[in-house]
Amino acid sequence: MAKKDGFNLYENKSTLKWIVLGVSVIISGSSIFYTNLLVNKLKTKEKTFIRLYAKALEYTLSEKVSTSENINFISEEIIYQNNSIPMIIMDSLGGIYGSKNIELDSGWTLARRNNKLRSIVASMKKDYPPIRIAPIDKETGKPYLVQYLYYKNSSLLTQLTFYPYVQLTVIAIFAFIAYWAFNYSRTAEQNRVWVGMAKETAHQLGTPISSLMAWMEHLRADPEFTNHDILTELDKDIHKLGMITERFSNIGSVPKLKEEDIIFEVNRVLSYLRPRISSKVEMSVTGRHEKIYAQINVALFEWVIENVCKNAVDAMGGVGEIKINVMEGSDWRVFIDISDNGKGIDHSKIKHVFNPGFTTKKRGWGLGLALAKRIIENYHQGKIFVKSSNIDQGTTFRIVLNRNHISHNLS
Repeated sequence: MAKKDGFNLYENKSTLKWIVLGVSVIISGSSIFYTNLLVNKLKTKEKTFIRLYAKALEYTLSEKVSTSENINFISEEIIYQNNSIPMIIMDSLGGIYGSKNIELDSGWTLARRNNKLRSIVASMKKDYPPIRIAPIDKETGKPYLVQYLYYKNSSLLTQLTFYPYVQLTVIAIFAFIAYWAFNYSRTAEQNRVWVGMAKETAHQLGTPISSLMAWMEHLRADPEFTNHDILTELDKDIHKLGMITERFSNIGSVPKLKEEDIIFEVNRVLSYLRPRISSKVEMSVTGRHEKIYAQINVALFEWVIENVCKNAVDAMGGVGEIKINVMEGSDWRVFIDISDNGKGIDHSKIKHVFNPGFTTKKRGWGLGLALAKRIIENYHQGKIFVKSSNIDQGTTFRIVLNRNHISHNLS
């Protein structure tokens, strides 16, 4: 088999996801860091302004102000310039002196307005400590009125604080939609390839199978081959080729599922495989009941069992034991465990075994298990996965099928 060069998307899909995740985290972290930097600068600016506002207010209330021009200048240039930072002024006893940049209904009573402002003050206390305003009486040199200015972030600062998270949410939603669309498109394309390949294979097999059937009839008519074992085996192989053609024809169409005896069908597959694999491989089927039924398409189901068993034979190097255990489960399901005592699968590779193109063999396309997964999950609405695997101890594949609510099992 030729050496694989370059980056294999299927085998390195997990690595690619981590790379994309890492880049996304870096971009997201950079966005949040830069936005927080701007938020902190704006927050510092607002703190400085609100303290200047409190000093200006204290100055205008103090008797130290000598001219109305100074008052007008301070009022116009500082006090009236605050049109964004919400603030409330209260005395030490909780009396409301005024508020600014807080939306209040003009139809509310004074009591209701004050209650609303006091509830806002309670939330403001959690964000910033109040600023003390104490204008000085010129004659006594002591504060004649002590007030406290409570404030919180402006709406612009609040919006800027949450902006990166909103931005990342929008990007995440867009990325999810794009990822879903990409996966859907890729799956649809893969399905078209699978179906096209299967239909063409079935078409190409039709002519040689017909020819082989004609040759079989010719050999049967020859007295020299009457009752010869070779004709029986050739007939089995021709029947098998016909079954394979049917399997490929079923790919891409909706197969008909029927209630079939799983133990019987598995035994039939093994009886065909035994003379065609190493004689040093022992195969056995066990079940709690003599018959266990499930909804399957026989042609496709046998294909799955063959693929998994052939993989097991390869894993054991042609020497070992394959045990198949058929069990009934809850929720009207049937479990089929196929175990071998081969070389096992490395845990890092277990999640890749069903990927098209993945193979540990020197020769092979890596399509057997991928096809088995497609047949079980897409056509039988079941599941197939690696139940357990240990290096040099073996592997167990589990197939989950559905059955009718009416049990046909015989004790």
